[in-house]
Amino acid sequence: MPRKVSVAAWGAALFISWNAILLLYLMSRSRGTDHSDLTAHVIQLAEAAEAELEKQKGLLQQIHHYSGLLNQQQPSSHVRLAPLMPIKNLNVSSPFPSPVGSGPLPLVIPILVVACDRPSVRRCLDSLLKYRPSAEKFPIIVSQDCGHEETGKVIDSYGDAVTHIKQPDLSEVAVPPEHRKFQGYYKISRHYRWALNQIFKSMGYKAAIVVEDDLEVAPDFYEYFQATLPLLQKDRMLWCVSAWNDNGKEALIDPGGTSLLYRSDFFPGLGWLLLRELWEELEPKWPSAFWDDWVRRPEQRLDRACVRPELSRTRTFGRKGVSQGQFFDQHLRFIKLNQDLVPFTKMDLSYLLKDTYDPWFLEQVYGAPKARAEEVLHGQVPGGRTVRVEYTTKDTFKAMARAFGVMEDLKSGVARAAYKGVVSFSHRGRRVFLAPPKDWTGYDPLWN
Repeated sequence: MPRKVSVAAWGAALFISWNAILLLYLMSRSRGTDHSDLTAHVIQLAEAAEAELEKQKGLLQQIHHYSGLLNQQQPSSHVRLAPLMPIKNLNVSSPFPSPVGSGPLPLVIPILVVACDRPSVRRCLDSLLKYRPSAEKFPIIVSQDCGHEETGKVIDSYGDAVTHIKQPDLSEVAVPPEHRKFQGYYKISRHYRWALNQIFKSMGYKAAIVVEDDLEVAPDFYEYFQATLPLLQKDRMLWCVSAWNDNGKEALIDPGGTSLLYRSDFFPGLGWLLLRELWEELEPKWPSAFWDDWVRRPEQRLDRACVRPELSRTRTFGRKGVSQGQFFDQHLRFIKLNQDLVPFTKMDLSYLLKDTYDPWFLEQVYGAPKARAEEVLHGQVPGGRTVRVEYTTKDTFKAMARAFGVMEDLKSGVARAAYKGVVSFSHRGRRVFLAPPKDWTGYDPLWN
């Protein structure tokens, strides 16, 4: 960098000095000239000046050439690339900008909002725009299915603040007769595939945050994802970062644990970050329906984990949808949304890398005193800030989870928020590890 500056400074000094010499030269010649010959001398001076400028032009071209060679030999580690700007109302046939970013950290991380027929998408977009630190770094792209006119008008009302793309295929999906009532799930899966292809294949982004139209976000939503993105890029045993804690109800979290983050074997969704490499892996075999349960299967997960927070960075307000409000009244509406601005980008999050995290986590779990669920529930365990409650069968897990108020359902044998079979939560100010025995050998996909 110093050599680049010195070359540029030398060129500028040469340019100024040469012009000063030329000016003195021309003035000296003009003083000795008869006014009758003024016109002829003006022409001569102009020709002389033009010749000298051509010489200077050649010198500047040489300076530019050698400066470029120096830059190639000594590349800067602080190269700034032009950000990819969002484009309004993209069509399938529209030309897209080239991918942006090089190296491990993309400069631009789009927010993909998956929308359909909810005019209340306004609440989601208002939240995203309220806390967005940069329109250039975090373009918001709303992908709308369903062709719902009122929802489309709401999206368009934001003008250039968001980009509105529309799923072109609104036809009915052919489904097995026994799945007729699940037509909505087939359309959602088709829409996700199309929308993610637009983000990664057509627009060329390297990472994306997926948000559904019934979510609002926390003040540090962007800070959280910007800080955790390098973890995904470095640790190949991580495949997503989620803003959601399935057991994030107020009674089950540490209220002072706003900066606490964990690894989880369960794919949480509900505001999640993925890399283009993952989409390239999943897209060729993408399912026709129930995509979120599909990604939780062992053959997709491949023992990879997600990062999730203690306090959720998203909250859902969508009671009505294709799931008919499943879990909403009993659970989802009680999830606590973080309200503090945690400076994650200024923190060292390398403890979440697998080689560091696993030994520490297992020591925390199996180093904690063991107690029966009844003892913990009735406050009969003396002292200590952590305690371990063990389960050995699916039925005992479900019974204990129900007693503590933890979500009891399992997907391909994995409990919500579990890591290494352990579900971690807070109970009356104490950290509880609902854990399998220490000799646990892995998840049983039949535990469904």
